[in-house]
Amino acid sequence: MVEPATARDTQLATKVVPLLKDELDIVIPTIRNLDFLEMWRPFFQPYHLIIVQDGDPTKTITVPDGFDYELYNRNDINRILGPKASCISFKDSACRCFGYMVSKKKYIFTIDDDCFVAKDPSGKPINALEQHIKNILSPSTPFFFNTLYDPYREGADFVRGYPFSLREGVPTAVSHGLWLNIPDYDAPTQLVKPLERNTRFVDAVLTIPKGTLFPMCGMNLLFDRQLIGPAMYFGLMGDGQPIGRYDDMWAGWCTKVICDHLGLGVKTGLPYIYHSKASNPFVNLRKEYKGIFWQEEIIPFFQAATLPKDCTTVQKCYIELSKQVKEKLSKVDPYFDKLADAMVTWIAAWDELNPSGAPAKVANGKA
Repeated sequence: MVEPATARDTQLATKVVPLLKDELDIVIPTIRNLDFLEMWRPFFQPYHLIIVQDGDPTKTITVPDGFDYELYNRNDINRILGPKASCISFKDSACRCFGYMVSKKKYIFTIDDDCFVAKDPSGKPINALEQHIKNILSPSTPFFFNTLYDPYREGADFVRGYPFSLREGVPTAVSHGLWLNIPDYDAPTQLVKPLERNTRFVDAVLTIPKGTLFPMCGMNLLFDRQLIGPAMYFGLMGDGQPIGRYDDMWAGWCTKVICDHLGLGVKTGLPYIYHSKASNPFVNLRKEYKGIFWQEEIIPFFQAATLPKDCTTVQKCYIELSKQVKEKLSKVDPYFDKLADAMVTWIAAWDELNPSGAPAKVANGKA
C-alpha cells in the first residue's frame, strides 16, 4: 500500500531551489477550497498560481495564506472572452485551459486538487514540479527509440547503435507525469477493478515516438506554452455536451499530431503524484459511454492525420486539424461539427489575448 507524503514530510524535505520561478504558472481547476496546497507549499509557494473556478461563480473558494494567485470564475471568463467564452467548458475540469490562455509565462504546470505529494521508494517526498522541469529542459528523441529511455538523465546515455546524427534531439514541448494509488482508468475498468491501486514506481522517463499517440492525462502535466500552448485546448465537455472525461485526451491527440509535424518531443514517465480518490465509476460511465464508442473512430482519424508543409505554426496546424475534424468526424456525430467550430473559436480567443505571444515559427525541431 502506498501513502502520500504529509505536509510535515514536505516541510522537512531538503530546501527547495525553485527552477524557472519567473517563467512558469501553475494552473489548477477546482470547485472546492484548496487545502491540498498546504502539502505542496514547499514546492509551489514560489510560483504564481492561476485558479480556474468551475461551477457556481458565487461560491467563495479559499486559498491558503502565502500563495501568489489569481482566480477566475465563469463570470470572469464570460467578461474577458465575451461571445468566445462558448469555447470554454462549464462544469468540467476542461475549464482549466482558460488558465493556459490568460497566462503570460513560458511554461504551464497543471495539477488536479485531489493530487497529493507522492513518496519515492526511499520514502522521500517527490518534488513533481522539479522533475517536470528537468524533463522539459532536456531534449526529446522521437525519431529513434533509446533502450535506456531518456539518454539525458544522469547515469544514462545513448546506447550502442544509436545514430549520432540524432543525438542532439529536439525541443521538448510536453512532460506527462504519472500517478500512484488511484490509476487513471476508464469507467468499465474501474467497475471490474474497484480495489486496484497502482503501487509500482517505475524510475523512467521516455520520449513517445513519432507517429505514436497516447492517452494524455491532464492532472500532472507540464508543457512549454510558447512551443505548443495553442494546441492545448481541452475541447467542449461537461454541461450541455454529450461527452466528458475526454478533454485531456483530445488535447493530447491534437498536441501529439502537431508535435510530430513540427519536430517537437513529448515525454512521459516521472514524476509521480499521489492520486488520492477515485471518482464515481457510474457517473464516469454516463460521461464516457459515447466516447468509448467514438474513440474507435477518433483514434484512427488522428493516426491518419497529416498536415501540409505550410502549417509552420501551432495555430496554423490547429486550424487545419479543425477542418479535418469537421470534414471527417462530423460523420460520426454532429457534436464534432460543433467541436471543430469551438477549436477555431479557441484559436481566435488565444490570439486575441496573446497578440504578440504567438509561438515562433518551428521547422525541423528548431525554435
